[in-house]
Amino acid sequence: MGRVRTTVWAVALGTVVAGVPVAAYAGESAPRPLPAYRPADGAVPVEGKPSSADAPLVEAGKTYEDTIGPGPRFYRLVLAGDGSDAYVSAVVRPPAGAKVSGSDGIEVELITTAGKSCDNSTGRATFGYDAVPLAAAGVRRGTEDEACAASGVYYAKVTRTSAKDSDQSPWPLELKVQREPGRGAGAPTAAPSGRPTEAPSLPGTEAVGRAGGTGFNDARALGAGVWRDELRPGQTRWYRVPLDWGQRLGLGAELSAASVTKKYSSASGGLAVTLYNPYRAAVSGKEVSYDGVQAGVTLEKTPPVDYVNRFSSDRETQPVGVAGWYYIAVTMGGKVADFTEDAVPVPLTLRLEVAGTPAKGPAYKEDPAAGGFGVGADDRAAAKEGLTAPEAAEAAGTRSVMRVVASAGFGGGTLLLAVLGGWVLLGRRGRGATSA
Repeated sequence: MGRVRTTVWAVALGTVVAGVPVAAYAGESAPRPLPAYRPADGAVPVEGKPSSADAPLVEAGKTYEDTIGPGPRFYRLVLAGDGSDAYVSAVVRPPAGAKVSGSDGIEVELITTAGKSCDNSTGRATFGYDAVPLAAAGVRRGTEDEACAASGVYYAKVTRTSAKDSDQSPWPLELKVQREPGRGAGAPTAAPSGRPTEAPSLPGTEAVGRAGGTGFNDARALGAGVWRDELRPGQTRWYRVPLDWGQRLGLGAELSAASVTKKYSSASGGLAVTLYNPYRAAVSGKEVSYDGVQAGVTLEKTPPVDYVNRFSSDRETQPVGVAGWYYIAVTMGGKVADFTEDAVPVPLTLRLEVAGTPAKGPAYKEDPAAGGFGVGADDRAAAKEGLTAPEAAEAAGTRSVMRVVASAGFGGGTLLLAVLGGWVLLGRRGRGATSA
């Protein structure tokens, strides 16, 4: 979906005491390596092919791990003609410091066996100043796109673009296939009349410590409020926010003063923020220079989450067409290390506004939660408690066991409940931080 500059993927992984991050690098002369992107749990190995003739099968509801060099890779999909939509996202992960240009990036396109591209199916993203994880998503509309509505075989064509003097080595690639169920009769098909543009009303309350993750799979859940973290040069931190139908998100990010080693210097793209939707397509993004003293980025408030947004021609409205987890990537440019102490993390403040009352969504034929869409009670609880997806899954499992024990009777289950409660308490200690 056009150019997306995501400049930095790193954040100091400190501990949190009384809700405030504490640097884990104090007194160290050399910085620790930045944490690597965490792949999805249970990701299936796959090997895309340069020709559709040998393309491996990928299925909805699964995440895959591959590698990709410059050029195209093909994957095969078997889609039903039931009006459902299909989304294939690709996250490419270059090594830290890899040479990239502004024309390098990733593209995902869904095509028929006749080689026709599905309407408005292609998603694109290109690098900014740094080699950081980059995501793009391709779409198949199962109702509105007549050429791609029929059941049968389709191909996801994932292309890595690379200039001749850029890094040519194979990079890790994460593919995720998601299915959004078809809608019942009377579902809207017309684009919204206009895009509401509005600056967010960002909160100014005291910040609470929440350490971000390394990517989509361990992004830290946030809600409305002010949140504190840390970043180092070349690092990106990831967060996720549940947005229900009818809700809007406004956000701002600030870098405070660093430990400067060279005055009167600055880095273009020193602070970058990118917002992604539930199927990992970029919604909006912005980057500014950073001089080691102060920098801030504010993104315009999103339009309300609405099914009809997917029919809009506006690049920042079209992706806000489904409810679910929206992801925030905050990057501090690698060039900041040229004039600051790389080992000393820089305070990062996030200010989030979630506006609007949750509204009733479209009448799906099936539950969209199976595809990773919608907002439920567990999602709201995860945002309130600041859980990553793995932590939320663990908490849900613990609750399930405790319910079973409770149903067995108070007398026999009291001791086990006390033990399980202790596990939960221990697991939540230091939740605000992600270990390096």
